[in-house]
Amino acid sequence: MRRGKRLNATELTGLILTVCMVLLAVMGSIWTPYSPTAMSAAAKFAPPGWLHLFGTDQFGRDIFSRVLCGMRTTVFIALCAVAIGALAGISIGALTGYFGGWADELLMRFNDALTAFPSILLALVFIAVLGFGKYNVILALGVAFIPSFARVSRAEFARHREMTYVKSARLMGASHGRIMFRHILPNTGSVLLPALVIGFNNAVLAEAGMSYLGIGVKAPDVSLGYMLSESQSYMMTAPWYVLCTGLTIVLLILGVSLIGEGLQKRGRA
Repeated sequence: MRRGKRLNATELTGLILTVCMVLLAVMGSIWTPYSPTAMSAAAKFAPPGWLHLFGTDQFGRDIFSRVLCGMRTTVFIALCAVAIGALAGISIGALTGYFGGWADELLMRFNDALTAFPSILLALVFIAVLGFGKYNVILALGVAFIPSFARVSRAEFARHREMTYVKSARLMGASHGRIMFRHILPNTGSVLLPALVIGFNNAVLAEAGMSYLGIGVKAPDVSLGYMLSESQSYMMTAPWYVLCTGLTIVLLILGVSLIGEGLQKRGRA
């Protein structure tokens, strides 16, 4: 990645949008205008206005407050799942790509077998075994993302291990761990950073999809996917419910996607 290069319009737009969405998620952890679970029969299906920015749902709950809490849940799950997948996957890929040999062949063949199944399908298998709940979703998605990170990091470490700067470090007596994580890893950022961004978006979509299907986050936790599932029954009665919830998911994914696109362009430059 070229240092000192200014952000282009795409990257800047993505960064601003992502920062705004993350700040809203953080705000949902600290403060909401109303309790996300407080019901009011008198405020049932109230349209958007000063009292309720996004209107209310079928139970009179404030949709804006629930969207803030749902974003908090979705961002938390996505970040944790990507952290688990990246830490385990990059470590496996680093070891196999750097050392090679029979361990590389064995682990990569196992990795290829897992990659043959979509990540969401692997996550569903884990959920079926572990059960529902926020933390089980995190664990399931984290494990499901390990193969993709392992494949990307393995290719990068295998490519860098024969480069001049790595050979020079070996001649100077640097340990294998130092070479891998102090020399090679920082030079793989142009590939691994976009992979992390793509992984975050995939985690957001997977969590939303699983919760939408009723096999992800369960009450009392609030999830954007679960809210979207609820709102589809009231598209004609309260269209603001599905629009506000769906648009939140779209804007979060769009902002991160624009950043990822910019990182990929910088890596190719």
